[in-house]
Amino acid sequence: MEKLVYQMFILGTGEYLNEALSKGLGGVIFFTRDISSKEQFKELINGIVKNSLIYPFLSIDQEGGRVERTENIHPRYLSPRYAFQKGEEFLKKQTEQIAKELKEYGINLNFAPCADVNTNPNNPIIGERAFSDKTEDVINGVKLVSNVYRKNGIIPCIKHYPGHGDADKDSHLTLPKIDLPLSKMEDVHIKPFKIAVEDDIEMVMAAHLHCTCFNKKTMPASLSKEAIDYLRKHLNYNGVIVSDDMVMKGVQDYGTLEAVIMGIKAGLDMFIFRDADENAFNVINNLISIVEKDEDLKQKVFESNNRIRNLKQKYTLIK
Repeated sequence: MEKLVYQMFILGTGEYLNEALSKGLGGVIFFTRDISSKEQFKELINGIVKNSLIYPFLSIDQEGGRVERTENIHPRYLSPRYAFQKGEEFLKKQTEQIAKELKEYGINLNFAPCADVNTNPNNPIIGERAFSDKTEDVINGVKLVSNVYRKNGIIPCIKHYPGHGDADKDSHLTLPKIDLPLSKMEDVHIKPFKIAVEDDIEMVMAAHLHCTCFNKKTMPASLSKEAIDYLRKHLNYNGVIVSDDMVMKGVQDYGTLEAVIMGIKAGLDMFIFRDADENAFNVINNLISIVEKDEDLKQKVFESNNRIRNLKQKYTLIK
């Protein structure tokens, strides 16, 4: 059970990372703070792999532009909107460069592309991270970028389900509210996710957003059974669903352990914590003892591990 629960977490670097890796941690996420040169970064990743009980997802947010982690190594790529505006060939070429660079370091999972349709021009968190404010453009961008990553052995993860494009607040700081009817969400914001699911997207990141079409009462979509059930049952998605960072303010009000349990019950498979600190370590270890006594949670953990293992096998991370 320890191994199975640890597989459900992706942690950043920190004092408890090696201990978590030795217990079967599912993945590691890297930030700018972890990357000072190519050689240093490759060495860091090699060390992590050596210390891992189970081969981990080695992940990063490398969208291009504003959200990019290699700025200590080279100038930034163009952000998705501006790369998309330069045409398909340019976008393809830039994505090839990003993918090859990530592969060279040893990265196997990129939390990209954004499948958000940026309908709110005052959106403080998406903006140029979205390919466009038009749904069809976003669908095309997502398809092109995901395929390039796949061909280069990098797992794409689309985000931020069910669509962060209409938000007027930053979910790092608070819980944004998306007050649109389901029909509008489906036509504009959920459609890129729907098409990506039909194209067998490997991983979907759930957002810390309150979508009133799923829950009248305040509830982040990332922890909402209704929102995750829509993805699982209505869109028939059986791939890995990962949370956005669990230390973001948009989800912190519930208490970290409680939020993770809510997420598992809702149908999440993996949880991101930006630091391998005492808080994350305690959450995982407390969760293990709770799961051992709860048959329903245990069943969910088994189901999530099947999805995680299937994805790792597909990309030959584990035999």
